[in-house]
Amino acid sequence: MPLLCHHEGYVTTLTFNRPPANTMTMASFEALSNKLASLKDDKNTRVIILTGQGDKGFSAGFDLSEAAKSGQVHQYAQDLCNQLEAFPKPIIAAINGYALGGGCEIAMSCHIRMMIDSPKAVIGLPESNLGVLPVWGGTQRLPQLIGKAKALEMMCFSQKISAQEAFKIGLVDYVFSAEEFQQKVFDYAHALAKRPPLAVSAIMRAMYQGEKEGLAKGLEAELNEVIKLGASKDAIEGIQAFFQKREPNFTGE
Repeated sequence: MPLLCHHEGYVTTLTFNRPPANTMTMASFEALSNKLASLKDDKNTRVIILTGQGDKGFSAGFDLSEAAKSGQVHQYAQDLCNQLEAFPKPIIAAINGYALGGGCEIAMSCHIRMMIDSPKAVIGLPESNLGVLPVWGGTQRLPQLIGKAKALEMMCFSQKISAQEAFKIGLVDYVFSAEEFQQKVFDYAHALAKRPPLAVSAIMRAMYQGEKEGLAKGLEAELNEVIKLGASKDAIEGIQAFFQKREPNFTGE
């Protein structure tokens, strides 16, 4: 089974299950894409954690033994990364080891990146060592995250950097020690899952539209989303809780 699924509270953890490297095949992509599709409208899932099985790696990217299928796989991989990026619920990449090549590209497609601080945990896009280039969106997303010059340097020199350096340049958002990594990821995910799910998804859609289509479209999305949210039970609950000085109970309705 290329993908494991575990549900706890309102958090669903999806785990790449091809240790130790957790390399990606067509079956891996299909499993993840299908699972995302099933979770998109699942009211019991508000946050997704994406991680790798074992204690060595998140994912080393493309399984080179499937080189004969590379054209098909790469297009599918691009589509999957776009699916992750556009997903209307927060996806946390829990980078529990190395994230290289396609593994790094998948992590960059997630909305929040958390990385373990370990000597074996490195992240990067080393494809040019093989005479090729990142092709799952890496040439586009890495410059957006860390700037053009640093991204060019990382890709052209096939740099693999530590969690601390990745945090310093903005490639990952949080770094935790090995001892606390899993708990910190879960605590963050469950805290995020307590937030009003309709509002969180509306924020994500407006941000995504503005990022992809510009400020005017983003502002238009804000107006459309707030009109829809205004009539929701969550919005009424939030206002009532504010005046009653209590914690709101958001149901996603």
